[in-house]
Amino acid sequence: MSAAFLAIPSFPGHRAGPLAVASGPGDASDPAEVVAALRAARVGGCYWGAAADLPARIGTILAPDDEAQAAQMLSGLDPASVAAVAPAAWRLPETVLRLPPASDPWTLAESGRAIVAGADEPLALVATLAGAGPAIAGGGRFAGCAAGEDALPGVIADRLLAGTTYLSPFTGEPVGALGVIAQLAEWRALVEANRAVVAVCGVAGWKRVTADALLWDGTGPVRHVRLRPPRPGPGGLVLAWKSRTAPSLLAQIEASGAAVGEIEDGMIRSVGLGANCVPPLSVIVDRQGIYFDPARPSELEDILEHGKIGADACRRAAALRATLVAQAISKYGRETGVVRPRTAGKRLVLVAGQVADDRSMLSGGGDVTNLDLIRRARELEKDAHIVYKPHPDVEAGHRKGRIADEEVLRHADEVVRDTPITTLLDAADAVHVITSLAGFEGLLRGKSVTTHGVPFYAGWGLTRDMGAVPPRRTRRRSLDELVAATLLIYPRYLDPVSRLPCPAEVLVARIAAGEAEVTSPLVALRTWQGRANRALARLAGSRR
Repeated sequence: MSAAFLAIPSFPGHRAGPLAVASGPGDASDPAEVVAALRAARVGGCYWGAAADLPARIGTILAPDDEAQAAQMLSGLDPASVAAVAPAAWRLPETVLRLPPASDPWTLAESGRAIVAGADEPLALVATLAGAGPAIAGGGRFAGCAAGEDALPGVIADRLLAGTTYLSPFTGEPVGALGVIAQLAEWRALVEANRAVVAVCGVAGWKRVTADALLWDGTGPVRHVRLRPPRPGPGGLVLAWKSRTAPSLLAQIEASGAAVGEIEDGMIRSVGLGANCVPPLSVIVDRQGIYFDPARPSELEDILEHGKIGADACRRAAALRATLVAQAISKYGRETGVVRPRTAGKRLVLVAGQVADDRSMLSGGGDVTNLDLIRRARELEKDAHIVYKPHPDVEAGHRKGRIADEEVLRHADEVVRDTPITTLLDAADAVHVITSLAGFEGLLRGKSVTTHGVPFYAGWGLTRDMGAVPPRRTRRRSLDELVAATLLIYPRYLDPVSRLPCPAEVLVARIAAGEAEVTSPLVALRTWQGRANRALARLAGSRR
């Protein structure tokens, strides 16, 4: 079927249906526009496959429809100068370089070799699109390509558009061939971005359920290592979840000459806590540094300092920001609560606690503790009604950072545990943080934000900064530019329903619709453990 030319890559664990169905008169897209889009995106066929490493002796690439046609194509050719895209079961001369059927047809077409393709093979169309002038054998669906590039609009109209409806892989709604090609282009860029990665360290098994689709390079399973370093050699890239990777292993990797990039949770992470082993639905992959460490530049900082963030990205950011606020969506899902009554005549100031040994605190906290933060907030907000919200991972009983209520209440007016952070942010006039994402979420809601450490959103002209912001950050950015860089450009997202990499808006829509929960027996166990830890902590406190 012609729709197979535009297909979903074999992302680990994906559950999506076909991108196209046979129906009615078909897609009404302009064939010439489809030709241009395919050329620009370089998609079609097994475009996610590995690029073949062809030795200099290869002068011709064959892509036969079947074994008999392969024999016909080889007639008159020196087998030692031929590469053939063929299954292992086909009988070919031993000197023919056998290429796997999952080879990327675009890199083959652009290799400069002569192309001979069966008329049913995607390479027939791809090589014609690429201007490679292929020889076409047989009478299959792309036989019209034998007439050359001028015939492409007709081939596209007859074989890709007629009688075919193209569907969104996320909603199942019609999006047209051009919409599907745009999505395939994003997937190709993601797969190619993973090609330099020779190994991945520190990603727990329960995270791989969702993270692997975002780290996959199209050639096979993600190469996870835990105890022994890979052998990448100079120039290789190893990705590490550093807080879960042994320092000795990191040292061995760096000594090998490999570059080490970082993986971390994204800013819209999941429905449920990572501390409860809920798998992430977004991750950060950063080859320069990591966004929460101000000691060195990160890819996010580079985008904000040097990148061009256009009007379309800002419009998307404004719409996404409005949805996040309206739907009360934060890092760990959607939470709604009763709006707090205001204290007459007083500003309401939210102070957001953090996990004491979190890497963002250790790298960007400037030795400011949660208790220091509360004291400083009181010094700056003498007449305000100050509310302290402990971090949810601390409250869940899994992480460090708990402060006794009597200590907090020497400086704050309330300790609030059960009210969702989004509700508190909506009600607050101002937010004080060390490096917490709550400060960024406060900016989404137009709140005054004071940073006492150096979070990623400090230094761009949108916050009052008490920490030592790096002098590298000189650019002034609008809120929508900050949101576009932070939520649209920098992270990677997974649709929890189709389990396909997706735009941020798809994940947010799933969360808003209550379709983003990913659970397991381990999540239930960790939730129970957290409750037990909290009960023991309360019991210990009552005995003092």
